[in-house]
Amino acid sequence: MSLLRWIRRHLVVLAGLLTLGYLLLPNVIVTVFSFNQPKGRYNYEWQNFSTEAWQDPCGVADLCGSLSLSLQIAVWSTLAATALGTMIAFALVRYRFRARGAISSLIFMPMAMPEVVMAASLLTLFLNMGAELGFRTVLIAHIMFCLSFVVTAVKARVMSMDPRLEQAAQDLYAGPVQTFLRVTLPIAAPGIAAGALLAFALSFDDFIITNFTAGSTVTFPMFVWGSAQRGTPVQINVIGTAMFLIAVLFVLIGMVISNRRRKRLS
Repeated sequence: MSLLRWIRRHLVVLAGLLTLGYLLLPNVIVTVFSFNQPKGRYNYEWQNFSTEAWQDPCGVADLCGSLSLSLQIAVWSTLAATALGTMIAFALVRYRFRARGAISSLIFMPMAMPEVVMAASLLTLFLNMGAELGFRTVLIAHIMFCLSFVVTAVKARVMSMDPRLEQAAQDLYAGPVQTFLRVTLPIAAPGIAAGALLAFALSFDDFIITNFTAGSTVTFPMFVWGSAQRGTPVQINVIGTAMFLIAVLFVLIGMVISNRRRKRLS
């Protein structure tokens, strides 16, 4: 009876831990197999422990080149989508204009539209325009679908902002630019950061839209897909583990910064 009572009291916590473990299980497997030394071409069965892949993560031809290309596209698309998405979010929340509802609905269409349909549409557009498929077409496509996620994250933050804080700053003789930089932007920063991180992750991870618009350009997800046809290098697991650890590090840094701010305010 005592065991059943304990389970009932901690049922929500147990369910949360099981769900978290289920979500992290693929990452654990990728990390474990990054230390594997397979005998064949495929890294699907555990053979021997080895750190050789970690010592030479660029040991596979074109791997680091595709990784560098994916990082460049992700960084530039994140910067562009974050800047445009932040301005669009403020415009949709703070201003009233004609077709505001229609524009808001159009912004969210890329989130609801299947990626295959969007990719085929973009490919048709680029071909009709006579554009050469490559880095630029991939970048334009990534900015387009990342924009919706940035607008959603920033818009939710802006809607929760108290306009009286900005009014108080103006009462204290702060100009529009000073009010925006010292009051509005710091309050909206968590939403902007969340949108930027989400845009970076989506851009770096995208395969379907990139595959349609890349031409002869090979990004990291496309390299992984191509490698899976003839063999799976251990270095792919190394890169995946490193990206996962970097993401966790950013989350921990964000938690530390937020905790320090709470302590200062308290």
